[in-house]
Amino acid sequence: MKNLPQKVRSKKLSSRVDLTAMVSVSFLLIIFFMVVGELSKPKVMNLSLPDRYPTCLGDCSFGCYSGNRFYTVLLGENNKIVTYAGLLYSPIQEPKETNYSESGFRTDLNLINKKILEYSAAIGRPNRGAIVFIKPSNKSNYGNLIDVLEELRLANIDTYAVIDEFSPEETKLLASN
Repeated sequence: MKNLPQKVRSKKLSSRVDLTAMVSVSFLLIIFFMVVGELSKPKVMNLSLPDRYPTCLGDCSFGCYSGNRFYTVLLGENNKIVTYAGLLYSPIQEPKETNYSESGFRTDLNLINKKILEYSAAIGRPNRGAIVFIKPSNKSNYGNLIDVLEELRLANIDTYAVIDEFSPEETKLLASN
């Protein structure tokens, strides 16, 4: 019996599996889906629109705005700046030429913003300041636009638009002053 072949037993391998890599991948996937879920939520920003007329005359499908919060800055050649408050056909402040000094544009801007803030508080909508339209002409320089934007920042006016379109009346106004 001794000569009978013995049954060969294979060596048993360890049944432990290292799951460290799987845990790392799981945490990365959890973080990824949390970030994607947070980024896919809609973000809303308050839009500060001008005040509407209580009653509109005629067809006002686009909205009728009173222009009481509008302040327009026209930039011309040779450091020329013309400003007016309200709408051009019914201005609150008549168009006038000013300069970039502290006693010029900055004073006008602070004064008109103060008036508009008082107007907004009077109608029950406080802290709604000026809406500034900056209209640089083709002959104005880039430095003048930057100067106006800096003055807006100093006056804490954050509602503004840079528009490159001029009405014929504004072109005449810029050429005449």
